[in-house]
Amino acid sequence: MVYVLYNPLADNGLGEKKLSVLRKELKDEEAEFVKITEISDIGFYLANIPPSSRVAIAGGDGTLNRFVNDIEGYIPNRDIYYYPLGSGNDFFNDVKEFADEKGFVCINDYIIDLPIIKVNGLTRRFINGIGYGIDGYCCEEGDRKKRKSKKRINYTIIAVKGLAYDYHAVNAEITVDGVKRNYERVYLAPTMNGRYFGGGMMIAPFQDRLCPDRSVTSAVAFGCGRLRILTAFPSIFKGKHVKYKKLFQSFKGHEITVKFDRPTALQIDGETVSGVTEYSVIAGRGLKIHSGSGR
Repeated sequence: MVYVLYNPLADNGLGEKKLSVLRKELKDEEAEFVKITEISDIGFYLANIPPSSRVAIAGGDGTLNRFVNDIEGYIPNRDIYYYPLGSGNDFFNDVKEFADEKGFVCINDYIIDLPIIKVNGLTRRFINGIGYGIDGYCCEEGDRKKRKSKKRINYTIIAVKGLAYDYHAVNAEITVDGVKRNYERVYLAPTMNGRYFGGGMMIAPFQDRLCPDRSVTSAVAFGCGRLRILTAFPSIFKGKHVKYKKLFQSFKGHEITVKFDRPTALQIDGETVSGVTEYSVIAGRGLKIHSGSGR
């Protein structure tokens, strides 16, 4: 038996429709499809699935974020798989080389010892990254558009318009493992557990989510005008932006605090938090207790 816990709300409500591909992949197996949005206690649910059965989470990055926070304190005693149904699928972009022929990735290693963000009284683990600045602005603007229309949201267009007109750069203080740095005209100040955010932008090309010490990457885009940042922006999709050393910097660390001089939206694995002036991240410490991810 394969238990597929799926999110029908993934990809702006297209999760149920996109699930048809997976149903065809599993047509020769006994499979049960369960809406993860209707499971009130995911740890209890997993504990009561027969040991011989497989479990797969199907959804987007937000679904994975909810999953890893809902199972806080519960260590799965079985392999847990993931199947992408989201719009951005940044987690899958980062690990797809380890997917099997049906598109499943074993995620046990990836959901253990995750970093924690503290922001506006909220404490959550995250699986991909924290976007602060233009990325948070894009999520906030995307949410606004969703409330007005059911049309598919193009975050790249929102980002370009924001960089060209609407988003105003801030001043930032970024502290990484006790070392404080100040920046002017900041457009981005994310902290990354994986390489990708924003639906395929490789903002942290040297980040390894399974590095032995579980450190994260603090990145910053700063110090230039709108035209210059717009010129460099396309290079982020391939991780080539790092060659612009006067515009982009990054640092590895375990304790990171980012402060802006005015409230700005932030996103946690694609979920928006508005009105943020400061966030802190505490990374994992290298606890590794499973080897099912293929690495």
